[in-house]
This record gives sequence, structure tokens and C-alpha cells, in this order.
Amino acid sequence: MKKILSILLVLGLVITSTAQKRKEKKDQFTVEQRTELTLKKMTLHLDLSKGQQNKIRPLIAESIAKKKNRKSREEMKKLTKDERFQLKMNELDAKIALKNRMKNILDNQQFEKYEKHLTRKHRRMSKRKMKIDKTKRA
Repeated sequence: MKKILSILLVLGLVITSTAQKRKEKKDQFTVEQRTELTLKKMTLHLDLSKGQQNKIRPLIAESIAKKKNRKSREEMKKLTKDERFQLKMNELDAKIALKNRMKNILDNQQFEKYEKHLTRKHRRMSKRKMKIDKTKRA
């Protein structure tokens, strides 16, 4: 009986320690490296011309730099409701501006593909977020 309890205790400790280590960061690329990788993926997916690539590169770099400087969840919790509201409004304004700039650079077919890809990406992220929230509540 004692052996079973001790085994269960050790197993529980192992599981909790690995769960805490689970959120290891991905490869930490520089902004330039991430920009080039994203641009290559977009070129493959949307069949971008050289001119389009040159126009999109600074937009991607700016977007990645903003994401890198985004506040963490803990920092967001410390903000007041008005500050959080203002941050969200700024994020949404930036997304709208990016969408309009991309619309000017891409042709109609490419823009449709781009929009379709973004909606799929957001759907996957929201599903992942819901799974994480469910595990935190349990």
C-alpha cells in the first residue's frame, strides 16, 4: 500500500513539473529572421512578385516588432480597464491599417487567399486558447 502511494506521489510530482515546463519558447529568431520566414511563406502561399515582396517586407517587420513588445498577461492584469481598452483599440486600429495596406498591395485573388488564411489561423488560435482556458479551470 505504501509503495503504491509513494509511486503515485512521485508520478504526480513528475506530471506537475513537466506541465510547468510545457510552455517552452519556440526558437527565438530575430525580427529580421522572422520577417524573412513569414515573407517566404506568404510568397509561396500567395505567389507574390518581387515588387509585392519589397512592399510587404516592412509591414511584416513592423507587425512582428509590435508583437514582440506586447505586454504579458501579468502586465495586462495590472492595467486599469481604461488602459486595457485603449490597448485593445490601438491593436484593432493597427490591424485595420495593415488590412488596408495589404489590400492596396495584393490583387483581389491574392487578398482573398490572404483573408481566408487569416480566418483559419484565428479559428485555430481561438480553439487552442479555449483548450488552455479549460485546463486552467480544472
